[in-house]
Amino acid sequence: MSTEATAPKIARPEALAAWLDTQDLGAGAPLEYKFLSGGSQNEIFEITRGDLHAVLRIPPQRANADRDSGIIREYRIIEALGGTDVPHTEAIAVCEDKSVLGRAFYLMGFVDGWSPMQTRRNWPAPFDTDIEQRRGLSFQLIEGIALLSKVDWTARGLAGLGRPDGFHERQVDRWTAFLSKFKGRDLEGFDEAAAWLRAHKPLDFIPGIMHGDYQFANVMFRHGGPARLAALVDWEMGTVGDPKLDLGWVIQSWPEDTSGGDGSVGGYVDLTHMPSRAELLEHYSKVSGRQVDDIDYYNILARWKLGVVLEQTYQRAGQESEKAASFGALAKSLVKSAAELAASTDYNAAPTARQSRSPSRRTTRYPRSPTGRSGSGLAPRRSTSPTCCSWPTSTR
Repeated sequence: MSTEATAPKIARPEALAAWLDTQDLGAGAPLEYKFLSGGSQNEIFEITRGDLHAVLRIPPQRANADRDSGIIREYRIIEALGGTDVPHTEAIAVCEDKSVLGRAFYLMGFVDGWSPMQTRRNWPAPFDTDIEQRRGLSFQLIEGIALLSKVDWTARGLAGLGRPDGFHERQVDRWTAFLSKFKGRDLEGFDEAAAWLRAHKPLDFIPGIMHGDYQFANVMFRHGGPARLAALVDWEMGTVGDPKLDLGWVIQSWPEDTSGGDGSVGGYVDLTHMPSRAELLEHYSKVSGRQVDDIDYYNILARWKLGVVLEQTYQRAGQESEKAASFGALAKSLVKSAAELAASTDYNAAPTARQSRSPSRRTTRYPRSPTGRSGSGLAPRRSTSPTCCSWPTSTR
């Protein structure tokens, strides 16, 4: 944990102040900043200058050169969300000139709220004692990506941000190749889950903006009740693809029974008395207008892909550390559970059955009851994947 003495510093505060002058942001006023958080890919600072209160997001000097283009991509997304009903940070300004601070960076509005990463397993008041208000946090979490899925990305200037055509057809090859760059061991079930994904596709595919690492760690809430989502944050993996993969990212290990016990409290947030998986799927479908009958496909893809992401962290972070070891165990468990779900589900949509639809042809199909077939993703079977929210994957 960084102390004030060891926390990262802005390389050239005077150069930042001069650049802010060119943007008419607190011109002439003293610049003050404070390190908030950071990792191998991003450093985040709170900035105050005159009437400017913002957050600066910048790659560390040691980060790969491609993080500069990644920073610009992130800014494009939050700028595109301006004027939509998706809770987001305000896009203030972006600097692509690396001569200023050595890396590309951007400024976004400061969010007056709280993050579940700050509170960990202890919900702040009133969510610590009011069960109904606590349930609202989960509904708000799901509503964030449901609203995101409805944004007209082409009208918002995001054409070219991603490659939605062939999105699902590319997933297995892309992530298999990604794993090969750092593979240090075999992951049980990897090939079986990959084969299942090659042989199956979602019932339909409506391209849209996707966050890419959606979970409680990457949202902020307003202070006090009722539950109100303040902003979706950390867009490092954001792209244009299939927004329902964000849903799978959340749902794939959400406990079926949230009444208590290890299944509810095993992660970095306590999900005791939160809505069931079926309730969340119904809420997503209602808000987004998308069917969720193919949720098992997304659950399998999310577990398999997340296993690869965490395996990278395990292999590159130094396998002797306790934190890296925990990521390694999660990666193995996720990939194995993806294969187990692939073997047990009766979801059977083959690639030839897949239909692509534009947003104008959306239809709303609500989830079946929890007594339905396993392929609906709503059957009350016990999840074999790690407990939801066990892995804050953000590299901030």
